[in-house]
Amino acid sequence: MGDVAPHVLALLALAGFLAGWVDAVVGGGGLVQLPALLLGLPGASPAQVLATNKVASVWGTATASVTYYRRVRPDLRTALPMAAVAYVGAIGGALLGLHIPKAVFTPVILVMLLLVGGYTLLRPSVGELTRLRWSGGRHTAAAVLTGLVIGAYDGALGPGTGSFLVFALVGLLGYAFLEASATAKITNLATNLGALTVFAPGGHIVLAVGAVMAVTNLLGGYVGARTAVARGSRFIRLVFVVVVVAFTLRLGGELLGVW
Repeated sequence: MGDVAPHVLALLALAGFLAGWVDAVVGGGGLVQLPALLLGLPGASPAQVLATNKVASVWGTATASVTYYRRVRPDLRTALPMAAVAYVGAIGGALLGLHIPKAVFTPVILVMLLLVGGYTLLRPSVGELTRLRWSGGRHTAAAVLTGLVIGAYDGALGPGTGSFLVFALVGLLGYAFLEASATAKITNLATNLGALTVFAPGGHIVLAVGAVMAVTNLLGGYVGARTAVARGSRFIRLVFVVVVVAFTLRLGGELLGVW
């Protein structure tokens, strides 16, 4: 690829910061960052866009993971097995994603977002407090299965992964939004690394863009994680609902040909 114009690079840097903030608070930064990369790098191949997105995102999720761990102390007995299996799932998803038409994912994501948003709105108390549905092996098995499925999705496509992780941890396992966000960040870091394991060796990363967006995504992840910890589960729930509605409108409009 040729050189990227300075104003385009500046806009991509801003998108990286916003994506890092959104991703740290509630997940789903890829639905900010991926469209920005598609617009800013019109000549890039799909593999280049996905790889550059991942190399930027991994720094934000790493920073948010450390910040959350220090301030929230999520249960690593759940987070680490979930992340390990999600890493493997992301590798498998990335390999499969090279051969699966991406068009089939948009309707599926849209339906999932509608279910997620509807459930959260209809259950206003969900996610305020941690009330685990299971304990012991059943809890770990549910977490690991969640990590595998969402990890595979992240490797194959990716946008909305953080939001789906948060929702699964809240709605399925019974965590409060704050603790769910902390666990989701550790798992999302693993899925990003899994996807990069497939994409990076092929030389698909647009290095100049990836480096700039990595810095701004890192800053966004740090600010977002501190904001979420300071404001608590109710704030995260509010942002979660806003992000899900925005994603639903964007994907629905895309599916209907509005934009």
